[in-house]
Amino acid sequence: MQSLKKLILVTRKSPLALAQSEQVAAHLRVSLGVDTELLKIVTTGDQRAEWSLEKQGGKGLFTKELEDALLRGEADVAVHSCKDLPGLLPDSLAVAGYLPREDPRDMLVLREGVDAPRLIATSSPRRRLQLSMLFPEAKFTEIRGNVDTRLRKIGQDHVADATVLAVAGLRRLGIGGWKGVVFHPLDCCHMVPAVGQAAIALQTRNADAERIRSVLDQRTFRAVSLERAFQAALGGGCQTAFAAHVTADTLWFYHHEIGLRTLPLSDAQIDNPAETARVLLTHFGFPIS
Repeated sequence: MQSLKKLILVTRKSPLALAQSEQVAAHLRVSLGVDTELLKIVTTGDQRAEWSLEKQGGKGLFTKELEDALLRGEADVAVHSCKDLPGLLPDSLAVAGYLPREDPRDMLVLREGVDAPRLIATSSPRRRLQLSMLFPEAKFTEIRGNVDTRLRKIGQDHVADATVLAVAGLRRLGIGGWKGVVFHPLDCCHMVPAVGQAAIALQTRNADAERIRSVLDQRTFRAVSLERAFQAALGGGCQTAFAAHVTADTLWFYHHEIGLRTLPLSDAQIDNPAETARVLLTHFGFPIS
């Protein structure tokens, strides 16, 4: 690391990314006794707001520039929404760990007066296909923009009847309500969250990972490591209709080929993520070598 007294944290410039990075900075200042500085970067995904993430491929669009800053030595820690991270990382970088995970659920945001949405705005195949099971008559359109923009598009602009946002993001921004919309949290039995959803990931160079990991949340690390093992084995990213969420004793799994599944998990399985992912994916019928 550049200094034992100061850490440079690289982050996206969005309001949510900055709120998350401030949380990380505060935690590291207390736990490691260091000063912190934020290096704010606009990623390709932020620049190309008109792109369809599904069509362009979402892997790395919100993370590559942050990783490049680490590789060039311009920053010590990259702060990511874990669900933005691809399954495979550059060889010289590692996810050191996570802050304690927030509520991982998705939030259905309905325009006031709407009970059964006819048009739902979401850019996520994972959300779209699971919502199709809840609202089989609904049609879908894409939506991009930060949280405020998406809420305004539903509540004030009426571009659609509904959208879906992460509960964790709303909480971190202090948004408990919004004019013109009604919030309905979706439990895992209705919507399996994305891999790593609600976890703030701290990525470092390999040599720095252990020092940072020692002051992060072990419970979140265990659960998300297994989720990401499924992601890596399947080659999935945010443009794939796939989801895995691990609780203390349960795997919630969704894939467009097999639908929604749940399985009990033991501590031994959670602590051996690569092997557990391989065995369970084989159990689900996926050809994993």
